Amino acid sequence: MTVEQVVLLSEDGTPIGVADKATVHTDSTPLHLAFSCHVSDPDGRILVTRRALSKKTWPGVWTNSFCGHPGPAEDMEAAVHRRARAELGIELDSLTLALPDFRYRAVDADGTVEYEICPVYRATTTSAVLPEPAEVVEWFWAEPAALDAAIAATPWAFSPWLTLQLPLLASA
Repeated sequence: MTVEQVVLLSEDGTPIGVADKATVHTDSTPLHLAFSCHVSDPDGRILVTRRALSKKTWPGVWTNSFCGHPGPAEDMEAAVHRRARAELGIELDSLTLALPDFRYRAVDADGTVEYEICPVYRATTTSAVLPEPAEVVEWFWAEPAALDAAIAATPWAFSPWLTLQLPLLASA
């Protein structure tokens, strides 16, 4: 069994080491490298997913299509494609870096912290969505305006990174 590792970062974004992913997300999570991806279908709908209830951070909340962490020395775009296949069973038809410098820190209700430099990608797919149950409990193709309205009405039902990323993506 391979232990998944994350890349630890200094405050200026310089890699400073690695750590086991399973040990990183605590009440004092160190800054580390991640990515987010927002996937659209040919009709312009956005794939939103509901995080599995077994997830350590933000279980059961709706979020962007998928997120992940590149491994040490792994190409970022290769990591995005890897997670698309592993988490959703999809192949990405296109991939574009939309927010290269996105960074956030958020604290979950149980005190677990997410602290990431997290480039945000946009992608398209024509694949059927076949989610991994340990990652995704539900999924939905949302019209962009309906997603914006849902987040405005119930922001607590969505991941903090999604609520922060969508307005930035609208102006990117």
